[in-house]
Amino acid sequence: MKALGVAVLLAVVIRTFFFAPIVVDGVSMMPTLQDQDRMIVNKIGTKLGEIKRFDIVVFHATEEKDYIKRVIGLPGDHIEYKDDTLYINGKKYEEPYLEKYKQNGVDGPLTEPFKLEDIIGRSTVPEGELFVMGDNRRYSKDSRHIGTIPIESVMGKTNFVYWPLSEFGVVK
Repeated sequence: MKALGVAVLLAVVIRTFFFAPIVVDGVSMMPTLQDQDRMIVNKIGTKLGEIKRFDIVVFHATEEKDYIKRVIGLPGDHIEYKDDTLYINGKKYEEPYLEKYKQNGVDGPLTEPFKLEDIIGRSTVPEGELFVMGDNRRYSKDSRHIGTIPIESVMGKTNFVYWPLSEFGVVK
């Protein structure tokens, strides 16, 4: 009984403070993540200094719903899309995770043109917040719709799929 109690306590501590399973619900992160992929969320390192541009994060969008998105803008960044190209602080950035969609010859841009100030009324991402987007730009509810997100709402980073086995491994 004692060993079982210790095991349960250890499992609760690990899940609460370190790692947790999550199921991808929807198509907003395709082609990187598929609907119903099962992943591990790393709750360690979710302070601002450890969240990097292009990390995939899970955050509380509402009390009932968690979203999984890619970090595009960090505090102080100016974000702009034009001609289906990402510009951060005036510098062009490649987005290799979108190449599958671009190679399939979709008609029109994946990401409609915008400037950050058109969305949040400010020219830079506010301190303590992040600008996030789904990889499936045409079908993602993200910072273009909900605005920037507080870093405190981030549960953790994720990049490891454990199910289905055909998708097993690290995603970028």
